[in-house]
Amino acid sequence: MSAGPVSAARYPRDDAGVAPFVRSLGLEGLIDLHVHVMPDRIQAAVWSFFDALDDPPWPVTYRAPEPDRRRTLAGLGVARHTALAYAHRPGVAAWLNGHTLALADEDEQVIPSFTFYPEDGVDGYVAEALARGGAVAKVHLQVGRFSATDPLLDPVWRRLAQARIPVVLHASAVYGVEGGAEYCGADVVRDLLDRHPDLVLVVAHLGAPDIDDFLDLADDVPSLRFDTAMVLTDPPFGPLTGRFTDEHHARIRALADRLLWGSDFPTIPLPYAGLVRGLAVLELDEAGLRWLLHDHAAELLRRVRDPGSPSPAPRPPTL
Repeated sequence: MSAGPVSAARYPRDDAGVAPFVRSLGLEGLIDLHVHVMPDRIQAAVWSFFDALDDPPWPVTYRAPEPDRRRTLAGLGVARHTALAYAHRPGVAAWLNGHTLALADEDEQVIPSFTFYPEDGVDGYVAEALARGGAVAKVHLQVGRFSATDPLLDPVWRRLAQARIPVVLHASAVYGVEGGAEYCGADVVRDLLDRHPDLVLVVAHLGAPDIDDFLDLADDVPSLRFDTAMVLTDPPFGPLTGRFTDEHHARIRALADRLLWGSDFPTIPLPYAGLVRGLAVLELDEAGLRWLLHDHAAELLRRVRDPGSPSPAPRPPTL
């Protein structure tokens, strides 16, 4: 086992090298906390949106029927993954949850995942999702166009905090989506955590493109976590590719104990290996990579639904 940072030469050059790389770290597989598995007609609409992007173009690398996509993930060495969906309007969330939770019922590889929207009955269907084993929640503020502090969501946030459910929160306004920016930003997340400080919150995409604001927030809120999806990757696709500085890398490296692996599969414009390879800039050793790629998520999931057990203290890797 390596004592220092894992060399860039060891990282996978292509998808065929991802699973062997993961095994070389002493892991049987990785846990991907940012995988989308939506109903077919919603997935087709999402792909149509990305097909229309042109600056840069965003080709969908893993456009395949849903069972094939799960097999692809298993072949990449993904031991477990979420099935994230998010509601874009009222009346959709409970239906989405029926789809994502059914996948988890049939495939132990899938982490039971659910979403919600500020609407009448939201606390009831979130309680139902938890009763069915829901273990990770997903919210997309820009697409949903709603306030995280909407009073309708207060009982939901309290319920999720008590159950220690990790919430993957997309809280930044991103390329190609028109409108919704007023519901996004680090100040929004700060306000949410001021009201519900016990939430296990995972900011998607490291908060990109508002990464400086979110890094500042991380300095103030030691409990805040981040996923790495589509940020540390090959150009030109990472939201900050070409604008990252050495200072950005250093600040993200300092948060390595709070990072969780996420890919945004299947709607990514490059091979999965490019996302794994992007971690090289963090200069982590094997223990640090094991924490980021598997152990951190495993620990969060282990503590779901044990109100007497505190959220795991982030464990800094040896750099």
